[in-house]
Amino acid sequence: MTDDKDDALEVVAADEEATELANEIATGPDDSKSAPEDRATEGPFDASEANPARPYVDLGGIKILPREGLHLRLEVEEGTNRVVAIGLDYAGSTLQVQAFAAPRTTGLWHEIREQIEDQILKQGGTSTLENGPFGPELLAAVPAAAPDGTTAARRARFVGVDGPRWLLRGVIAGRAIEDPAAKAAVEDLFRSVVVVRGGNPMPPRDLIPLTIPQTAAGQGPAGAQGPNATPGSPTGGAAR
Repeated sequence: MTDDKDDALEVVAADEEATELANEIATGPDDSKSAPEDRATEGPFDASEANPARPYVDLGGIKILPREGLHLRLEVEEGTNRVVAIGLDYAGSTLQVQAFAAPRTTGLWHEIREQIEDQILKQGGTSTLENGPFGPELLAAVPAAAPDGTTAARRARFVGVDGPRWLLRGVIAGRAIEDPAAKAAVEDLFRSVVVVRGGNPMPPRDLIPLTIPQTAAGQGPAGAQGPNATPGSPTGGAAR
C-alpha cells in the first residue's frame, strides 16, 4: 500500500508541474497594447490621425510640432551617420523619442519596458515601475559620469505608447522629473508627436527610418545644423 501511495503522490506532483509549465507557456510575455484610452484624439498620433493643417517638422518616421522654446536635435549613429533618435530640449528638460515598427494587433511596450529595466539593473542603477499618464512607465536612476569625473545618478523616465503598427518610446530627463509645470509641458510635447509608420513591411522592433528635414538637407552630412536642429549621439539607444 505504501508503494502505491507514493506512486500516486509522484503522479500528482508530475501533473502539477506539467500544469504549471503549460500555464507558463500559454501565458508568455504580455503582448497587449499599452496606450492611453484617448490616444487617437489626444496623441501620440498616427499619421492618419494628425491634423494636416499643422506646421509639423517632417523627420521621416516622426513629425514634431514646433513651439516656442523648443530646440530639436538629430541624434546620429557614429560611423553610419544614420539618424536614430530625435532629441527635444524643452522646459528645462530633455525628451528623446524613437519610433519602432510593431505588429498590427499586439503591442511591444510591456516586453521592451522589462528589457529596459533589466539593462538598468545590470548597469548598477535602480528602477521603479509606476502608472503614469501614458500607462506603465519606469522611473530610473542610472549611473553616469559627472563633469568633475565622479559618478552620479542620472534620473530618467522611460515611457512608451503602442499605436497602430508602431511603438513610440520616450526618455524624459531634467526638470520634468520633479517640477509639475515642466512635467506637464513635456508630457504635452510627447502627446503631440506624430508617427509615420508607412506601408512598407518591417520586422517588429525595427527602427522606423528618420530623415533630416528638407530645409536642412542641403547642408550635407552636417545639414542637421539648422536653426532648430543639431546632431548628437544617441543617449538611450534603440529599444532592441
